[in-house]
Amino acid sequence: MAKKKKKKFYVVWEGRDTGIFDNWPECQKAIQGHPGAKYKSFESKSEAEAAFGDSYHKHYDYGGKKKKVLTSEMRKKYGTPNWETIAVDAACEGNPGVLEYQGVETKTGKLLFHQGPFPQGTVNIGEFLAIVHGLAYLQKKGLGDVPIYSDSRTAIAWVRRKKANTQLRPSARNQNLMQIMRRAELWLRNNEYANPILKWETKAWGEIPADFGRK
Repeated sequence: MAKKKKKKFYVVWEGRDTGIFDNWPECQKAIQGHPGAKYKSFESKSEAEAAFGDSYHKHYDYGGKKKKVLTSEMRKKYGTPNWETIAVDAACEGNPGVLEYQGVETKTGKLLFHQGPFPQGTVNIGEFLAIVHGLAYLQKKGLGDVPIYSDSRTAIAWVRRKKANTQLRPSARNQNLMQIMRRAELWLRNNEYANPILKWETKAWGEIPADFGRK
């Protein structure tokens, strides 16, 4: 029997709308187009309610390891993000699991493209497809010099090699995703691009603007 997907609650501290949302689509509407939106998912409504009354920073690393505090010298190493870019990210419920990816304007958070959900995929495949989709999107718009940010070193390496080195085995559930992945590899082999693909430095800058906010 398939395991029932656990419900999550989303807190938006700063966005077009603020509050507690019991589904991702409503949360996404509340944050899209708002630069620097502050939001996070929680496992229960009571946790979300308690968090909404606190500051965003207090709960940013909820459920995980606390971020390493960077010194001013360490921050100089990373510099600041280039805001005249696009950012991409993927989300996977399980790995493998239900997969989707998206791309946004880094500066504003405006959604540029979104694909999924795919019934079975991995986060690395999603990150890879997001970068290639971003490259194709920018090429179509005639924006050949606009950089792309990704927080996945693995996906960036796959794109540079023009090959998705996934261990996911083909199946009836992922047939469509595998076809899209092969088309992405073919696009990389058949197209030239000048767009820099940059690593988003999460530990210095926070979550990538394309993040789905489900951590």
